[in-house]
Amino acid sequence: MANPKLKSVTKTPQDTKVIVSRKSVAAVRTAYSLAEREEIFRRFSVQRPEPRGELEHTNPFTLVVAVALSAQATDVGVNKATRALFKVAYTPEKMLDLGEERLRDYIRTIGLYRNKAKNVIALSQMLVDQFGGKVPETRDELVRLPGVGRKTANVVLSMAFGQATMAVDTHIFRIANRIRLAPGKTPDEVEARLMKVIPKHYLYHAHHWLILHGRYTCKARRPECERCVIADLCKSPEKSWDVPAPLVELPPQMIGEAVE
Repeated sequence: MANPKLKSVTKTPQDTKVIVSRKSVAAVRTAYSLAEREEIFRRFSVQRPEPRGELEHTNPFTLVVAVALSAQATDVGVNKATRALFKVAYTPEKMLDLGEERLRDYIRTIGLYRNKAKNVIALSQMLVDQFGGKVPETRDELVRLPGVGRKTANVVLSMAFGQATMAVDTHIFRIANRIRLAPGKTPDEVEARLMKVIPKHYLYHAHHWLILHGRYTCKARRPECERCVIADLCKSPEKSWDVPAPLVELPPQMIGEAVE
């Protein structure tokens, strides 16, 4: 058994629009063989066959807004604010009709709400002026929108348009480094490496599997190794248990605050 005492916690830089050239990413490093990676994601697929994101939205536009609002905020907190907002402002045009001042009233419970309100109004204006009121379906166009970085763009491409992307948030960054699946110093490095080491047929859902695993099992401060379905495969020096938890299907999304 590994030492039950847990060691350091890996932290992630904030979402950024600075994009590292993929040529700068060295040869992909992973502690796992292809067979081990296949088994890791097979188990995740049994545990959550159809995982879903936890941010509530009704269309690509409300998804963009929800993800933009979620920076430095919890999904639960964002959902509480947007339930009323999206009943009255669910298109760029209706968001502009609402206006920045009234928008602030809806989202004032979310951190940095003043700056986020400015960005939401600005991105709504850009969508109307440059994209005919439609959310673009390419990363290069999405990251031009105010308040939208690479991570946000990847979430939208995956959840709204069905593209296989890897939006590296704090949970994915931590797990990729902690269990040595795709270690990297920046979110962009981790993203590029995960896209290479995850078996292609599991790539579409991998983003949500890793987030949910990090949020509810492989937590930042107190990883619950005894509840981990890949405990026997995990190569983290921090792990405190090496017997895998029973492999049973869980709800596709778990609404609630994860205790770190």
